[in-house]
Amino acid sequence: MDNPPIQGPVFLIETNKISPNPHQPRRDFDENSLRELANSIREFGILQPLIVTKLEKETETGTSVEYQLIAGERRWRASSLLGLERVPAIIRNTNLERDRLELAIIENVQRENLNPIEMARAYSKLQDDYNLTQREIATRLGKSREAVANTIRLLNLPTPIQESISKNQISESQGRLLLSVPDLVQQQSLFDDLLKNNMSVRELKNRITRLNKPAEPESIQPTQTNNPENLFLQKQLEELLGTKVKVEKSGDSGKITIAFYSQEELQALIQKLSATGDESQPL
Repeated sequence: MDNPPIQGPVFLIETNKISPNPHQPRRDFDENSLRELANSIREFGILQPLIVTKLEKETETGTSVEYQLIAGERRWRASSLLGLERVPAIIRNTNLERDRLELAIIENVQRENLNPIEMARAYSKLQDDYNLTQREIATRLGKSREAVANTIRLLNLPTPIQESISKNQISESQGRLLLSVPDLVQQQSLFDDLLKNNMSVRELKNRITRLNKPAEPESIQPTQTNNPENLFLQKQLEELLGTKVKVEKSGDSGKITIAFYSQEELQALIQKLSATGDESQPL
């Protein structure tokens, strides 16, 4: 993305008087990337000024002035590596922590510097610590409320999956798809397969669709209880056993239900069935 236009005068500020923003949403400062940036600054200089806010503190000898970063921490760190005494910066006057965080997020969003998890944490901080609604956050950042909500939802993923998104091993879209799997064991299994097989978003979506599809109920053949053959068998068994009998058939299989109303009747039925089996007489 092209750098946004410079707004306001640019000052050369002492590097050692600048401190990082404690609410800086960016957390990933790769050492190799910083060294590459330092080499670029050595050759071409700092092309885009830092953005800082002035902090004035009363001391015994008067007022001391320091600066806190709003945006440009990578450039500041790379300049420190080079030992630069001064760096170009634009001063923004803001005393509210919320405004500093908001400006830091906006500046990083404009430069596409934040990964999705850093963005989600920044949105969440604005929402939870500074009581901004998702719609207010979206309006300030020029995004839709749905986009803000979907990004915040990434924080519901287990830490290893969040780290994988931060490292660009899987995409934000794949992370949101994993959120749709409520079973954590299945979610972890899909995540492992995703890393191992490098599945596309479409392939992962198809896997999850199949996983979440309810099993089709087995087709059950209707039982037949009122056909003449079943009624004849029931009558024979009732006459033989002296109790109520129900015969249910489905094709060549089925079940026989024999009613009894006391322990004595059950024992009598067992004796009758045993005797019938011993005689080996067909019904």
